[in-house]
Parts: sequence; C-alpha cells; structure tokens
Amino acid sequence: MKIIIREAKIIDPKSPFNNQTVDLLIVDGFIKKIGTALPNTDNVEELKLDNLHLSQGWFDSSVSLGEPGFEDRETIANGLDVAAKSGFTAIALQPNSYPIIDNQAQVNFVKNKANGFATQLFPIGALTKESEGKDMAELYDMKNSGAVAFGDYTKSLDNANLLKIALQYVQDFDGLVIAFAQDDKIKGNGVANEGVVSTRLGLKGIPDLAEELQIARNLFLLEYAGGKMHIPTISSAKSVQLIKEAKAKGLNVTCSVSIHHLVLTDEKLEGFDTRYKVTPPLKTESDRQALINGILDGTIDLITSDHNPIDIEHKKMEFDMAKNGTIGLESAFGALMTVLPLVTIIEKFTAGKTIFSIPSNAINEGEIANITLFNPEGNSIFTKENILSKSKNSAFLGTNLKGKAYGILNQGKLILG
Repeated sequence: MKIIIREAKIIDPKSPFNNQTVDLLIVDGFIKKIGTALPNTDNVEELKLDNLHLSQGWFDSSVSLGEPGFEDRETIANGLDVAAKSGFTAIALQPNSYPIIDNQAQVNFVKNKANGFATQLFPIGALTKESEGKDMAELYDMKNSGAVAFGDYTKSLDNANLLKIALQYVQDFDGLVIAFAQDDKIKGNGVANEGVVSTRLGLKGIPDLAEELQIARNLFLLEYAGGKMHIPTISSAKSVQLIKEAKAKGLNVTCSVSIHHLVLTDEKLEGFDTRYKVTPPLKTESDRQALINGILDGTIDLITSDHNPIDIEHKKMEFDMAKNGTIGLESAFGALMTVLPLVTIIEKFTAGKTIFSIPSNAINEGEIANITLFNPEGNSIFTKENILSKSKNSAFLGTNLKGKAYGILNQGKLILG
C-alpha cells in the first residue's frame, strides 16, 4: 500500500513533528516521508479529510466481544471493524466469553480469529479457572501464547491469599494482574449507586464502600507481595484518593476509568432505562468531578470504553433483572471531547500500551505506521445510525458529542468509518 496523507496536524509529544501540519507518505505500512507539500510523482493515492489530525494509534484496555459463545452479542470480526472505525488500533480483549479465556488454547483461538485485521487484538487471560475465583488459571502458558494481563473482568477475587499468590507468581515473567474491585458481600443485591437517586427510585443501593474497601485490601496485598497491579474502571472519589496515596508510596499500581463514568451520572437512572445499568454503577456528580480531576493530575492512567455488548433479551427487562454493560467504542472519542482536553484524551488513549507491554510507535520517518485519524471539531448527537456493533445497548444514545474519529492506518491497512 502506498498513500499520501495531506495536511494532517500531528498530536504526538514523542514526534519531532508534534503540533505541525504536514503531509505523510506511507509505504508498505511504514512512514516513508514527512514534510510539507510532498510531491506525488508516482500518482500515489491521496487522502485529504476536513481538519485532519493524527496521533499514535489508540488502545482500549477493556473490550468484550462475546465470541466465542456469545456471537449473537458480537463477533471478533465485526468488533475489530467497529474498533478500527472508532479510532482504535489495538484492544485488550476481556476473557468473559464462553468458554472463558483461561488457557493457552483459548488465547490462541481468539488471536487466530483476529489475524489479518487492522485493529490488533491482545487477549486478557482469566486470573482464575473459569473466572470462578477458586484456582489460579494457567497464567504462564497464557503469557507465552500472547496474553497481556490476567483478570476476571467484573468479578472481584474474594480469596485474598489467591490474589497474593498470583501477584508473587507473575513476577517471574513480568505479568500484570488486573484486580477488579467490588466486594460482593457489601454489594449484596444492589443494582444502582447507593444515594439520593436510588432511594428516590426505590432501587437497591450499592455503597461506595463496596469498591473502596476492596481497593484498600488489594493495595495492602500489593504492598506485601510486590508485582504489578492494574485496578480497572474505578468510580468513586475515595478510590481516586486511595490510588493516589498508593502511588505516592511507590507501589506499582495503575488504574483506569470508563468513559461513561466521566460523562454520565446516576441521574440518568430516572427513567429506569437499563442502558445505564453498568458495573460499577454510575455515581454522583461529585464522584464524576473527582474522576475528571484524577485524570488531569495523573492519578488515573487510562481511559477505557469498557465496551460490553449485551443482547436485547438481557437488556429489555426490569431494571433489577437486566444484565450490566454498555457498548462504548463508537462514542468514545466524541463523548470524551465534551469533558476533557484533546491532549489529555490522546495521552490516556495511548499510555496503556506501556502498561500492557504493547509496542508503540511515534509518528516519525522510518517508524511503523500505527496511526489514528480524527477531527476534534464539530458537534453531533449520537443516534442508533451511529452504532456499528451488533448489540445496540449504548448508554450514549441521544448524547451530544464533539469531534469524530475518522478511522485508523495500521497493519498496512487504511480503515475509515
């Protein structure tokens, strides 16, 4: 493939062309030349888009795709196409399929399914067998097959000793443990954030303590055992503070927040719309502001869509009975642009590669072309027509968005939405 990208503004602090508007010549998946008004002597295909901006390829650290087992929700093929058109050159795939990705064969299966796509898939192996929290899964074998981390998605590990052993065990091969935090006993039968809204609506509440107590415990275990821990999708002000203090002590801990927790609050539950039923539950405006501040001061390392397709049969139910989860890839960039500066979004969309040991490439001559194309300007409303996923359970329907992702150039392929 040969293509000249015209008049693109580079947003990449690691590039000598940062904040410059330039042309790029891409040849066979590499950036051959960067400059202004590059000549097109070979009649190469050209690409010119309105207010085009380029950054290093975006990475989403938490994506569920259903396959194998739940192909009615989403397939790997369509999910990777959605990710590409949403601006993501790489995703970390959660193990919550059927069967669970808890062994070498399952890791190889999803990797083989992802071969040949522009968006690269990096599997997260289950931390425990069948994600049941009883016995440790085959972590070393999965690591050798390409698993980039180990966790049980939205299942918190009750057995503190098992988490301690896992943290110690993975140090021999530089593994990353993902420790989702929600104490099931404190959560009980709760379905919404415990507070004014849940009380008014008569919904069983989940106190912030369910998350914060588990985070505190997990940080104590990390301090004792050593190793690397990633705490995904934190949602409360106190959680931000706990992680900030742990980092100040020198613990090797990182964390992420979902886009819906940065944009939406539990006020959305007024209509009992199950699209807003997520794990952890949507919180208050003061929590949302604390999460924004955690992003801006560097406490929170990553932002994820936490994309989780759910079929209509499990969403069109009474609120108490409906499954948790929202899709988020298609709306990710536009939603974030309404609450955060562009440079911050790009940083949080690319920093995860380092945390998950995924190669990254600066936008420079001679480098692999791993690029996201986007326009940070323009306003729109997210509608069903914008949903590319098989499942339509988006919490962002009807939400105002700013800017748009055009697509990606990666693996020698140009994919535009």
